[in-house]
Amino acid sequence: QVQLVESGGGLVQAGGSLRLSCVASGSIGSFEDSMGWYRQAPGKQRELVATMTSGGSTNYADSVKGRFTISRDNAKNTVYVEMSSLKPEDTAVYYCNARYRVSSSMWSPNYWGQGTQVTVSS
Repeated sequence: QVQLVESGGGLVQAGGSLRLSCVASGSIGSFEDSMGWYRQAPGKQRELVATMTSGGSTNYADSVKGRFTISRDNAKNTVYVEMSSLKPEDTAVYYCNARYRVSSSMWSPNYWGQGTQVTVSS
């Protein structure tokens, strides 16, 4: 089992910045893993924000490219997302996500944090 604990959400004005952190604990595979962030706004489906593998490969949603930066501290099993130039449409609950490679062709199930609210006022 993998446990994820997020922190750093809050209320910010449009144009402002926030940094979210997520610490993972438990049985994380050492072969390869992916950690990142998804978000869900009221009435909408959960969507990708950004992910980063233990090898450093990143994937960003088009809507956040150039504004958000994901990073990791593998020694601390922690993933961050630095969010800048925030817009009201970035308002959502942000969820930390993690999964790890079980074999060359198989990944673990997705693990999720409890979510942290980010609210951007106009």
